[in-house]
Amino acid sequence: MKILVFQHVASEHPGSFRDVTAARGHSLHPVELDEGEAIPPLNDYDALLVMGGPMDVWETEKYPWLLDEMAAIRAWAEAGRPYFGICLGHQLLAQSCGGLVEPMAGAPEVGISQVRVEGDPIFNALPPVWPCFQWHGAEVKRLPPGGVQLATSPGCFIQAMRLGDAAYGLQFHMELTETTAPDWAQLPEYAAALESVRGPGALPVVQAEVMAQFPPLLNAAHRIFGNFLDIAERTLGAKQG
Repeated sequence: MKILVFQHVASEHPGSFRDVTAARGHSLHPVELDEGEAIPPLNDYDALLVMGGPMDVWETEKYPWLLDEMAAIRAWAEAGRPYFGICLGHQLLAQSCGGLVEPMAGAPEVGISQVRVEGDPIFNALPPVWPCFQWHGAEVKRLPPGGVQLATSPGCFIQAMRLGDAAYGLQFHMELTETTAPDWAQLPEYAAALESVRGPGALPVVQAEVMAQFPPLLNAAHRIFGNFLDIAERTLGAKQG
């Protein structure tokens, strides 16, 4: 499969998903939208992976390319094609398809948290509750028509969703590597959220939390993205058949 990747900042890339993709014989094709790269013809690709970023879905005047991105996401999802969105990519799926994304009512989530998941093929071989990494101040407040909630946490009600059979959004980050937290802390928007929630100089604490949980986080990431690739392969096979 050729997997198109929408990126919104260089440091938010597919991360550990790259290893899963390569092991399965597929390829990733990133487009850096924030740097002015154009969205290529969608029919040239089999699946769409949309990463996180420091912007919000409602900042269309500041980032006008968000409008083109949401139009592409809406067309992709309406066609029933395989989609996997992380954080902003989760929110863009919801917003572009008729849901609602707004700032969180409480404090942003930053660091390791626990999510509770519902039974769905995307979570095959994972327990009902497991750790994940969060760094967000907005959330999906209302699912799009036909959307199904798949995960929740005390700080964020809609932590994951499915739209149709093959479009998935996850609010939490599973793609992280050992350098994700330090890399993201260089972004002003993320640094502000980190300090507002965890206090000044909190990066070493957050990084220690990540490294303490890194083996199960990496295992879950590989399983989830592998499950998505399975879903994508079945979906494409059914369409071709």
